[in-house]
Amino acid sequence: MSSSVPTPQQLADIDDEELLRLAVSWRAQASRGDREAFGIAHALEVECRRRLRASQLHQLPPETPPAARPWWKFWSGKTDSISAP
Repeated sequence: MSSSVPTPQQLADIDDEELLRLAVSWRAQASRGDREAFGIAHALEVECRRRLRASQLHQLPPETPPAARPWWKFWSGKTDSISAP
């Protein structure tokens, strides 16, 4: 990888394991004071998080809609209400 911040197209061509390895490597260089490595590491880490978030969203089960109630019972949210004196 060159010493400039990678473009989204360049990042899309890298598989997940390689992306993680590169992010760790560039972050190590950045922690040693390399200013150019900081931007590259940041771009790689952002892509790692984006992919992780997308894969986690695919794993979520679909949300089930609430049970339908007749429209005239919209004010009774609880089944066992306390009667007023």
